[in-house]
Amino acid sequence: MTELKNDAATAAGQPYNYQRRPLTEPDWTRFPGWRDVTTAQWESAQWQRVNCVKNVKQLRALMGDLLDERFYADLETDMQRLATMSMLVPPQMLNTMVPDRTPDTESFYADPIRRYMIPVATDRHLDWPSHPHATRDSLHEHDMWVAEGLTHRYPTKVLAELLSTCPQYCGHCTRMDLVGNSTPTVDKLKLTLKPVDRYDAHLAYLKAHPGVRDVVVSGGDVANVPWKQLETYLMGLLSVPTVRDIRLATKALAGLPQHWLQGDVVEGLHRVAVTAERRGVNLAVHTHVNHVNSLTPLVARAARMLLEVGVRDVRNQGVLMRGVNATTADLLDLCFGLQGEAGILPYYFYMCDMIPNAEHWRVPVWYAQQLQHDMMGYLPGYATPRIVCDVPFVGKRWVHMLTDYDREHGISYWTKNYRTSIEATDDEALSKLYAYYDPIDTLPESGQDWWRKQQTTA
Repeated sequence: MTELKNDAATAAGQPYNYQRRPLTEPDWTRFPGWRDVTTAQWESAQWQRVNCVKNVKQLRALMGDLLDERFYADLETDMQRLATMSMLVPPQMLNTMVPDRTPDTESFYADPIRRYMIPVATDRHLDWPSHPHATRDSLHEHDMWVAEGLTHRYPTKVLAELLSTCPQYCGHCTRMDLVGNSTPTVDKLKLTLKPVDRYDAHLAYLKAHPGVRDVVVSGGDVANVPWKQLETYLMGLLSVPTVRDIRLATKALAGLPQHWLQGDVVEGLHRVAVTAERRGVNLAVHTHVNHVNSLTPLVARAARMLLEVGVRDVRNQGVLMRGVNATTADLLDLCFGLQGEAGILPYYFYMCDMIPNAEHWRVPVWYAQQLQHDMMGYLPGYATPRIVCDVPFVGKRWVHMLTDYDREHGISYWTKNYRTSIEATDDEALSKLYAYYDPIDTLPESGQDWWRKQQTTA
């Protein structure tokens, strides 16, 4: 509970003081394994992909003797017993950990980006590693597939999962049921169709359902789709006259900006953007930056390039996580960096979803409400992000939209105004209450005792 305090200052003066922070590219040669890496290598997408850190052995080779053995043992324990995502960290992302000096064990442990990209066992709450209601597919996206990889959750919108891989794997991934390699903890689902057949099925569904106007193209990460394949898919979407919005989802804008600066990608995206504009379709890119340290000049250059070739907007959808960004100052620092330095619009911060072993990241609804309150008034209105709770079977809701809230037991209740694709015949879908659950360690002791009793009687 001590982690969750209102960080607004009580002394005289403003609770938050803005100071412009120009972006810098951290010196990657501070890492022993990258001492001889040139700028040309660093700015190569191919070099970045080849030199991703995928296991403890590779992290040791990079770090030399900077980290104690206890960190590696901690990491090994997590990978074997708790991790829902395999390890995959591009050099670009790793270089933003402890960006201002050579890391040592304590600074690496404390780093906010490390906390979600390279989680270790002692990060997690071993008394409550998972909420009793946590599930592998916490948002039931797979249940709502209308074709392989196509989730029809909202009346006018679909999510298209083109593939199940990313250039980097975040420990808190909400799609841990499908995305990435299997881990000792999670045997992942697999996409079975050939990509061309999967894409054809998506287009066939969209043509048959003219009420769908908005397509989020995701995965995985679209940066892992070979460009020609992705361009063909996007041109296919643009051929459907009822599709009016297309959003490309890619964390690689921050994790591997080198990809979005490649000549073939830039030229191809320009062709797509010109076609979208000609047909009156809004084309946007949504990325996923969780901390201001992730923003570097390369990230800003990639974002500007997207806008220059004709993408209408570049927006950020972060995830609210304890130990990473769950303070007013962290969120405002990030938003000012996004909006003022990188040309990326702050859009959403999602409360971390209820997947297994994620309790140490999640925050309670009341705390998210306080953060939303404390962020107001500093940013321009158009760049003030909404903090949203993605309630199972309900969807995204602003955190103040709950109907009822049992703070003692950490249960909030929500309503909705539409049916998902699996509720067409459910007469009660629009009238019943849907529950969402706060992390148990943030509850009063009476609430924690209640949950312990539920566990023993289950």
